[in-house]
Amino acid sequence: MRHILFIDPIEKLNIKKDSSLMIGLSFMKQGDEAYLLFEEDFCVKTKGETKIFVYKYTGQFKVDGFYLEKIELGDKFQLTLNSKDIIHMRIDPPYDSRYQRYLWMLDFLSHSSGCRVVNNPNGIMKHNEKLLAFKRDNSLKSFIGSSVSGFKNFVAELKAEGIKDLILKPLDLYSGIGVEKVSIDNENLISIYQAKVEKFEGAIITQAFQTEVYSGEIRSLYLNGKEIGSILKKPVDGAFLANIAQGAKFESIELDDKIKAECDEIAKDLMDDGVNFIAYDILAGAVTEVNVTCPGLLVEVSYALNENMAHVYAHSFQ
Repeated sequence: MRHILFIDPIEKLNIKKDSSLMIGLSFMKQGDEAYLLFEEDFCVKTKGETKIFVYKYTGQFKVDGFYLEKIELGDKFQLTLNSKDIIHMRIDPPYDSRYQRYLWMLDFLSHSSGCRVVNNPNGIMKHNEKLLAFKRDNSLKSFIGSSVSGFKNFVAELKAEGIKDLILKPLDLYSGIGVEKVSIDNENLISIYQAKVEKFEGAIITQAFQTEVYSGEIRSLYLNGKEIGSILKKPVDGAFLANIAQGAKFESIELDDKIKAECDEIAKDLMDDGVNFIAYDILAGAVTEVNVTCPGLLVEVSYALNENMAHVYAHSFQ
């Protein structure tokens, strides 16, 4: 079986803990072929066989069995896609027009060559990672948009509820990028909101700041409808972002029965759309994000649980 990992440029990756590279090495470890496909080489052909340029690569896990040693790219060569190939969509957001074009092209490839794409491009297109979470009954009360009048009305509602601080964040980014905590009484609040709308070119999410984040936010990985591991991410002292990329610490955790049942339900529904690998963010007892584009933190979850989750992922394709 051949696995093709469609990834961001090597220079953008944190090699030591990149989930995609970890997955590829796990495929090789179990005897499958695994190659890297970069954006500059991605293409489709509308008639006849589609041939793409991919790279071989080598690398190994550190002695802990989870973090990676440096990798080395091998030769670039041409590969003809067929129905036995699996392409793993591992390009990081933002979900912008560039990202959308890749999904359209991947969907075309799945039909023209018969290859399988994971996660399914149509499944990714169908579900915004944040709005999917907001559909749940117990989701955090949120305002999404670029309307100043709508924002003012929402802020007035929250102020009447005694809310002191707000969180503003883009609808389509990741890893805490663009997230800002602002006092609800800040005299420049409207200007701050407008500046964020302009900077990120569209809809902004506004929510009441959840103080529970100081105790930690959960990342839970699901594969084929089942939980494979969860960690609690705790912000560094004085910070409010529970993103490991921003310095948050982490440890293993078990989901409580109520939130696990909700995650199970969402995961099974997503499988109907060909979305088999997802990562939840959970805060204050609510799912706040359902990552379907490029679920990450495999290394951190593996380290916390003392089990290589990339091996678990790879084994599911046998």
